Amino acid sequence: MERMHKTVYLAGGCFWGIEAYLKSLFGVQRVRSGYANGKTKNPNYKEVVTGETGFVETVEVVFDPVIMPLAVLISHFFRIIDPTTLNRQGNDIGTQYRTGLYYCDPSDRELLQKMLHLLQKDQKKPIVVELLPIENFYPAEEYHQDYLAKNPFGYCHIDLSLVDERFIPKYPYLLDNVEEKRRVLSGKKRFIGCEQGTEPPFSHPLWKFSEPGVYVDIASAQPLFLSVDKFDSGCGWPSFHTPASEDVLITREDRSHGMVRMEVLSALSKLHLGHVFSDGPREHGGRRYCINGEMLRFVPLHDMDREGYGYLRLYIKEEED
Repeated sequence: MERMHKTVYLAGGCFWGIEAYLKSLFGVQRVRSGYANGKTKNPNYKEVVTGETGFVETVEVVFDPVIMPLAVLISHFFRIIDPTTLNRQGNDIGTQYRTGLYYCDPSDRELLQKMLHLLQKDQKKPIVVELLPIENFYPAEEYHQDYLAKNPFGYCHIDLSLVDERFIPKYPYLLDNVEEKRRVLSGKKRFIGCEQGTEPPFSHPLWKFSEPGVYVDIASAQPLFLSVDKFDSGCGWPSFHTPASEDVLITREDRSHGMVRMEVLSALSKLHLGHVFSDGPREHGGRRYCINGEMLRFVPLHDMDREGYGYLRLYIKEEED
């Protein structure tokens, strides 16, 4: 059965770069540049650029919400805009370059509002991103569509090299109360995660697990490691040479038990995960993340779409082949 797609409209300055970045995302079906929420009908670029029509340069994004959940898509959008600058992005100035989230489905408003609230907590200045229903949208002229594909050296205020980096968003995993989920942990999980305990080596089945999928934080559900980065170190604990993204982990010096080690914690839940050592595979940077299996939940490849991790399948494609 064919899956339903969703549509959202995003404004973040010149639509050339926004379109190019979002079009590259796994799970995004179509991106179209245009003009939204203005006062006239069938505007053209010369009219919009005056700033007198009320229109904003916007991209229409059609996406598969199973592969690319709305919260993940919006996290990508937040990654490439300056949410605190009014009527300006990059070198472009004017009301037609304001930032905004424009929804078709009223049921999306609550999630988008929560996302903006989380974004504001990370900003020192007030954010100025509009949140409104889409009132009208007119596709821009043909020469604006796929502009950067047609003009590879054209102006772009966005760093499109970000497309090639792994990106594990945090806001989707803060929508629920992570602190409450941490508080109710009990038994081994509480001992290890909250009291810096350690499970016995070779005791958890994940230490030698080799199925394709993603390993997520038991409290926040944020992805921490991907199966492509797991290796058998022989130490008896799940071992990884690379985290899913550098910012999903925190490291700090640990001088307990008469040793000097680097402790690894989950950045969102602050749970103790294990330690990182410098005896990992040299071809991957030489790190070995030695992680307690009790602190991870494994989501197999065939369940990743259903559980909202479909956007990560692109990174583990080599295991699908």
